[in-house]
Amino acid sequence: MPLRLPDKLPAIKILEDENIFVIDETRGLSQDIRPLHVVVLNLMPLKITTETDLIRLLSNTPLQIDVTFMKLKSHTSKNTPIEHMRQFYVAFDELQHRKFDGLIITGAPVEELSFENVTYWPEIKEIFEWARTHVTSTLYICWAAQAAMYYFHGIEKTPLDKKLFGIFKQNIVEEHENIPLFRGFDSTFNMPHSRHTGNKKQDILNCKDVTLLAGSDLTGPSIIMARNGREIYITGHLEYNPDTLDAEYRRDLGKRDDVEMPKNYYLDDNPDKGPVVTWRAHANLFYHNWINYYVYQQTPYDINQIS
Repeated sequence: MPLRLPDKLPAIKILEDENIFVIDETRGLSQDIRPLHVVVLNLMPLKITTETDLIRLLSNTPLQIDVTFMKLKSHTSKNTPIEHMRQFYVAFDELQHRKFDGLIITGAPVEELSFENVTYWPEIKEIFEWARTHVTSTLYICWAAQAAMYYFHGIEKTPLDKKLFGIFKQNIVEEHENIPLFRGFDSTFNMPHSRHTGNKKQDILNCKDVTLLAGSDLTGPSIIMARNGREIYITGHLEYNPDTLDAEYRRDLGKRDDVEMPKNYYLDDNPDKGPVVTWRAHANLFYHNWINYYVYQQTPYDINQIS
């Protein structure tokens, strides 16, 4: 089954060219089926790129999914055309009366600020609380993962000595290898990372309300779960497309003195040879498993019964 997306969303044409099956809202309304309702709070600057990345992964499921894009009332995007935001995004205060099967909250370029100094922190906290009673399962990515773990569990983020940038091998904690989230996974898998802060492994282990599922010595904890999968925190970016780290690297060259080439990314460590994609299979598995086992199989048929 396809994803059902707003009419004329730019991602539709991109994904159709990749032979990914999506339908627009008009056609989807004619199908007699109870679709899953997933809302995406997109905090990334290049919103159209992030939309496409996430939709590409959500499409890898036999279920019909209605995708809604949420925006903050307390923040105005500077890198996405205002017409796009008006046409495809809905403010939180217009959605807070609704319930959703799944929620994805992306990273944001504010990780070097303290959470309380982020201008939209009060609204983010309100959304965090709302999600606990209005969403079956929430996936928090990168900064959102750090923010939610801080807000719900008091787990502090810590600055890294230098930016963690590249593709890094992750190890699944042995006792959790057979949980549904990792069905079909190998014991190790690759994950893109691009961040200046992290979480200490011991802080995660010391918190009785969260479970460390995967990570490595280089990256620290990368996948953490709470509330039996109703909250999943991922500190990396499995959703990144093949060219994302390359674009970020070339963007920053010459702008800062501390720019390093992304690790384990380019063929022969040569940017001119392009990236080697080593994370896409597990990225698709991860999102497929999240939708199937933590959203579809847990959410009630009557969406209003979510609590």
